[in-house]
Amino acid sequence: MRYEDYYFGMNVIWWIIWLVLLFWIFFVPYDIPGQRRPKDSALDILKKRFANGEITETEYHHQKKILEDDFNKDQNFNSQK
Repeated sequence: MRYEDYYFGMNVIWWIIWLVLLFWIFFVPYDIPGQRRPKDSALDILKKRFANGEITETEYHHQKKILEDDFNKDQNFNSQK
């Protein structure tokens, strides 16, 4: 039996399948369906709402101050434990 025709024991079809699979895994920049993404933080959501014009600048600064104060309280509480 000649193995030159089988490309190291695999036919051409299997080499093509493996190459396409490897290309898809490493080089295709699309998101994989069902992949988990980190959720946006409250501050990220606030920034998006401000950028889209859903809230005014004064509302943005007021809510940002509230979020930062809450974050600082959590940091102080966790450091005391």
